[in-house]
Amino acid sequence: MTLTQSEFVFVSQLVRREASIVLAPGKEYLVEARLIPVARAVGAAGVSEFLADLQRRPDPAKQRRIIDALTTNETSWFRDREPFAALNDVVLPELIKSRSATRKIRVWSAASSSGQEAYSLAITMQEKLPPGWSYDIMGTDISTEMVKRAETGEYSQVEINRGLPAAQLVQYFERAGAHWRINAALRRNVSFRLMNLTTPLPAMQPFDVIFLRNVLIYFDVATKRTVLQNVAKLLRPDGWLFLGAAETTIGIDDNYERVAAGRTSAYRVRTGTPAGAPRRG
Repeated sequence: MTLTQSEFVFVSQLVRREASIVLAPGKEYLVEARLIPVARAVGAAGVSEFLADLQRRPDPAKQRRIIDALTTNETSWFRDREPFAALNDVVLPELIKSRSATRKIRVWSAASSSGQEAYSLAITMQEKLPPGWSYDIMGTDISTEMVKRAETGEYSQVEINRGLPAAQLVQYFERAGAHWRINAALRRNVSFRLMNLTTPLPAMQPFDVIFLRNVLIYFDVATKRTVLQNVAKLLRPDGWLFLGAAETTIGIDDNYERVAAGRTSAYRVRTGTPAGAPRRG
């Protein structure tokens, strides 16, 4: 059985309103597959019964379960490699020169899912920064379930096998029964919090590097522009923004410029552009 049109419209409007995610027609099967476990967890006989009850009696907790279920959480260690190579070979050497007075680097892993990207960034910092330097990694996600998972820093062997080199496993993890857990020395430099990138962001200290990868692809142009403007307010004037390989600021927010970074590219706020300034053109 597939969702009825009215059920799909209800779900798509909910996720659009709460998370700015666009669910185009044709995603009915995906939505139903993601919601079957949710319906079972709350004791409903099926997705239709679950949605009908939610429409009659709105429940924020159940709505949050839908958002969590429909948020894509594809991730792995050092995902796509090239952004991490650019960080190691290009970005950090430059920041080490320009941050010599403070000897501290701040990095934001936006849409950090279950935490692999944030911890991969921490490993990179741990291995690249000179003695006496410090770093903070902040991971954020719109999914409460993913934030809780990331905070535990615990991963199955299958998850570990998705991109984590053996040397890093030995150095930065410890056994936790059948799983592996990030060790305390690395964990203390990483924090996680719930955050919706499409709404006004909380006041935070600016970041030297922001990884905002494979997020914009789920939004319409207006929402992409809002997110990029929000992010620009938290990026230092000489900071670096990394997007996914299929994403760009071009034609969306011209206050960014694309720059070469090793074998990939990154984005920087144009010189003389105030952070968060409206798009030109």
